[in-house]
Amino acid sequence: MIEVLERACGLSRNEAKTYLALVKLGSSKAGKISKEAAIDRTSTYNSLKSLMEKGLASYVTIGKVKWFQAADPRNLNDYVSAKLEDLSEVLPDLEREYSATKLQSNVRLYKGERGVKTVLGMIVHGGTENRVFGSENQLDETMPNYAAKFKVLLEKRKIPTKNLVRAGRQVHETRLHKVRCVPLETESPAVTNIFGDKIAIIIWSDPPEAILIDNATAAAAYREYFDFMWANARKPSARKS
Repeated sequence: MIEVLERACGLSRNEAKTYLALVKLGSSKAGKISKEAAIDRTSTYNSLKSLMEKGLASYVTIGKVKWFQAADPRNLNDYVSAKLEDLSEVLPDLEREYSATKLQSNVRLYKGERGVKTVLGMIVHGGTENRVFGSENQLDETMPNYAAKFKVLLEKRKIPTKNLVRAGRQVHETRLHKVRCVPLETESPAVTNIFGDKIAIIIWSDPPEAILIDNATAAAAYREYFDFMWANARKPSARKS
């Protein structure tokens, strides 16, 4: 749970430990919180101060002693939402500066599951048709939870997908997901996605890696090759869902 608070809320490890200690203990003095969180008193006080500034903790003074208490966990959602609102205000300026300074074409390497999520997120945010070949259901098998979210986002954004797969694979089509089969004998550990001016090659090694080619000319060539294969491929034998 500490890792989730760090990753999702941007809390430091000490802040996360302190908040969890507050939730467990209820209204408590700093010494007890320090012991429960397993961090020194100075770090505890610094974390408590930071949490209060974030609206995630508060205190009352009884006698001359401060008793600290966690804010309702639902405040975590409010805190993250506020950060996203702040970010949305500066995103247009960041996008303009990024577009003005980025290379006209470049190749980037992303490592690990988080890197794969970053690349797949580009497909969602790009909003254009995604052409895929080489898929052997690796995303569903390796990252099932994210795979389900990814499909929901594609559906929500109404992003069409064309998927070329090996003949014999049982793949269901949907309203936005169309499938054609090609006569390949061997499985491939690499899946190619062509979307907008980009080509994403996801290599399902351990850990997975993704190579992103941001080049309009290359993407157009890949699209032309894909469309040729699509025109000459067969429809799957599986019934439509």
